[in-house]
Amino acid sequence: MQLLWEGLKESIVLLFSGDREMLEIFWLSLKVAASAMAFGAALGLPLGVFLGVSNFRGRQALLSLANASMGLPPTVVGLWVALFLWRSGPLGDLRLIYTPWAIIVAEVILTTPILVALTAAATQAKRENLHEFLMSLGVNRFQYVRLLLREIRVSLLAAIIAGFGRVFSEVGAAMMVGGNIKGETRTLTTAIVLEVSKGAFDRALALSFILLAVSLSITALLTHVQQRFG
Repeated sequence: MQLLWEGLKESIVLLFSGDREMLEIFWLSLKVAASAMAFGAALGLPLGVFLGVSNFRGRQALLSLANASMGLPPTVVGLWVALFLWRSGPLGDLRLIYTPWAIIVAEVILTTPILVALTAAATQAKRENLHEFLMSLGVNRFQYVRLLLREIRVSLLAAIIAGFGRVFSEVGAAMMVGGNIKGETRTLTTAIVLEVSKGAFDRALALSFILLAVSLSITALLTHVQQRFG
């Protein structure tokens, strides 16, 4: 318990002392998570809605792929992204390996299936309940989708909350494609791993308290928005 207390006190000191390294890690973590969520949402939400309202050959296979991909191991994703981004890889000329963009790419791959699967499930369930009613109103396809989206807005925010939890707490892929470089690609999660490997458990605990505080705060904010929409 003493170690936990020391870690909590150090987390407060790190947050309010203006420690430059801590601020760099903090802001990079937020920027990477926000960017990954923005790209993931731009890809995952429309695709999830499309799969939820459409009927075509191969739809079930795509849904099965999205559901299975929700449990993608981060280290596997990190390895495959690294293979593509290494200088000898197909995308090596982009020079993205060991940059924040490499972490964002890996995290987009990890979060997009979650957004697709949860959005598709919510859309399909609501569509089955409201299809006859909406058709009776004589709406066109655009109006149909718009009204359906309004009905599933709470579920869409739930998908976003789940996706954010995935990207903000991710460590395996970030280590593999980002390299945990000080001042460049070190995030809160990778910094915790580094401190533990050095035996600096008090600082690792301090960083973990900061990570939890930020994660809970953002999740609480998203939940508040979700409930207001509900």
